[in-house]
Amino acid sequence: MIGARVVWDQRFMSYDFGPGHPMHPLRLALTHRLSEELGLLDLPEVAVVEATAATDDQIRTVHSAALVDAVKAVSADPGAPVSGHGLGGEDTPSFAGMHSATALAVGATIDSCRAVWTGEAQHAVNIAGGLHHAMPDAVSGFCVYNDIAVGIQWLLDQGVERVAYVDVDAHHGDGVERAFWNDPRVLTVSVHETGTALFPGTGFPGDTGGPKAPDSAVNVALPAGTGDGGWLRAIHATVPQVLRAFRPQILVTQQGCDAHYADPLSHLAVSIDAMHAAYTLLHDLSHELTDGKWVAVGGGGYELIEVVPRTWSHLVAIAAHHPLSLTQDVPEAWREHVSRLYGQVAPRRMGDLGGRPIRYGEWGSGYEPESPVDAAIMATRRAIFPGWGLDPWFD
Repeated sequence: MIGARVVWDQRFMSYDFGPGHPMHPLRLALTHRLSEELGLLDLPEVAVVEATAATDDQIRTVHSAALVDAVKAVSADPGAPVSGHGLGGEDTPSFAGMHSATALAVGATIDSCRAVWTGEAQHAVNIAGGLHHAMPDAVSGFCVYNDIAVGIQWLLDQGVERVAYVDVDAHHGDGVERAFWNDPRVLTVSVHETGTALFPGTGFPGDTGGPKAPDSAVNVALPAGTGDGGWLRAIHATVPQVLRAFRPQILVTQQGCDAHYADPLSHLAVSIDAMHAAYTLLHDLSHELTDGKWVAVGGGGYELIEVVPRTWSHLVAIAAHHPLSLTQDVPEAWREHVSRLYGQVAPRRMGDLGGRPIRYGEWGSGYEPESPVDAAIMATRRAIFPGWGLDPWFD
């Protein structure tokens, strides 16, 4: 069995909304190159595979035929008048080849789910995935088709009875939640900046799932300015508990890294070191609960040089069971590449904190009602925990 299956394809670079758009494909190329320079892709337990595009039928397991037809129309002619479906806006502008570019990301996630579920690989990583805002009948928030939802639907169609989805992007994973809002086979967990301050304006603690799937949607809406300690406290106080109660057969996670303090599109203040800790927890939970069946995808992240490549290289390393030190040097060859091509000074170390520990306190150490972060955590625990037979106050 392959330890970690990493999908990479140069064609991922065609998912490009144009100059000036925050979601530049450069971040993917730099991540792949950094992982390569770190020696991660040459490890004997790692297999790097090309992407296979999703078929229209696969995309239509989640998305409407009308949306697929509209995306194809603007793919052939970005200036074509297409009404509805969210196309043509500033966030998700139409571009030539939009359908084929997104079908490639979707296919890579489906194939990752297939490889993990069938036992071909223990873990799989698709950094081009994570398009969690796309809705069944509309593009949204830089996302054309929802690769995660299509991948999860593929798993359900194979007979998987319980899929857990955890999203640590700064933005609420609204599209995945919407797709499975009324499906008790899927648990969606999103830890994000509150929708009162950030797109898409959803994901509040009281949003807990449809009438046929009560308590299947878990939302932790953190206040703006939340840093490492609060972010990790929120994850540790909610994610392991609900996953253990749900008993998933496979874990699918979205690793958007736009919660970073340097990201231009959110108001959180999280370091790469904290993200490394969160990814490690998710990896460990996959081994505890799903016999290691873990599919990890990318997502948001708009500081293209300082943040995304290091963060997702750590993700690849953790999936490969070869975690990197946060104090180790960034390879000089990669730094020189960044300087030569982009005229920027790249970071020198793989972490942000110089090895300093992050203190966050387990929930069992005591609830602090005057803390806005603890108030947000408690709102979620009160909304969700009783339905799973869990105590909101104590672990």
